Amino acid sequence: GQFAIGIVTSSQFGIGVVSGSHFTIAGFALAQFAVAYSLIAQMGLFFDKGYGQIVRNILDLIGR
Repeated sequence: GQFAIGIVTSSQFGIGVVSGSHFTIAGFALAQFAVAYSLIAQMGLFFDKGYGQIVRNILDLIGR
């Protein structure tokens, strides 16, 4: 669907524990644009591990 919220989501816009979306906020994400604990994304912000073209650790950005 276009919007999803849940444990496992697959949508254009998603919020979930595990999410595959264009835009997502998740624990673990596979997305085009994401904010997540861990992610694989074209562009994203992560806390633990991140892979992709433009991905940055949130803690590094805030100076910790």
